[in-house]
Amino acid sequence: MSEAAISDPATARVDLARELRESGIQDVLDQLDRELVGLRPVKTRIREIAALLLVDKFRRELGLASETPTLHMSFTGRPGTGKTTVALRIADILHRLGYIRSGHLVSVTRDDLVGQYIGHTAPKTKEILKKAIGGVLFIDEAYYLYRPENERDYGQESIEILLQVMEQRREDLVVVLAGYADRMDRFFSSNPGFRSRVAHHIDFPDYTAEELYDIAQMMLAQQNYRLSASAEGALREYIATRVTQPHFANARSIRNALDRARLRQATRLLKSGATSLSVDDLMTIDDDEIRASRVFKGGLDTDADDLEETKPL
Repeated sequence: MSEAAISDPATARVDLARELRESGIQDVLDQLDRELVGLRPVKTRIREIAALLLVDKFRRELGLASETPTLHMSFTGRPGTGKTTVALRIADILHRLGYIRSGHLVSVTRDDLVGQYIGHTAPKTKEILKKAIGGVLFIDEAYYLYRPENERDYGQESIEILLQVMEQRREDLVVVLAGYADRMDRFFSSNPGFRSRVAHHIDFPDYTAEELYDIAQMMLAQQNYRLSASAEGALREYIATRVTQPHFANARSIRNALDRARLRQATRLLKSGATSLSVDDLMTIDDDEIRASRVFKGGLDTDADDLEETKPL
């Protein structure tokens, strides 16, 4: 929009399609499409928010709106559904539209905000907020901030500081609260101050089995691996079983399973004693490397990371 147009709102004209391209927002949305398989409802909601903020930006420039919109958000869903990736792209969009200064994202959990001793929590919380100001603060498993069963818990002190900053610095900081949907509902019920300050609630659905398979293929391609024909079938069987087991963490579980398959492939190649391996040998994961998982023996294919992400409240 030209300065001349801004100086005369009555005759101003806005080309939103051009602004969308020139702001780079379309590039960010396209990147999100490439990075994340599925999640159509989430992507639709992000496009809606981007459109709202783009229009609001020009409404403010033309004097049609005066207040900075509340941008704090809640992302609900199981682990491994792309919440952190979407938060990163949201930070980029907000920065490109001028809603935050730098577009950086600070990702934390309760341990980064709450201390173990009297007088320890406030400095920790304020230090994190200092790092996040000008960007986005992503609080994963935010419900762990509130532990009513422990009278000596210091989480409430951190919550009060966060609420104060979310209100007073909302032109310079966006907070994203993330975690399981049911636990976030209880968290908001116990802390209505948070609920009233969150403008956008976005639910991240679990991936379908076909989407998880596509994610696996994308992960492998990014690391220059491929599955043999029989391994492709084994992976589909693995996914069909793994999604029914406890501690399943969507794309994160798939990534961990592929990491273990790569370990088995490397071990097989080393034990083979081969002296002339081809590029194809180094790239191909075989059926056995997938079927060696405990999932095929009725066990759980989990590691410490999986369990940490799904620990009970």
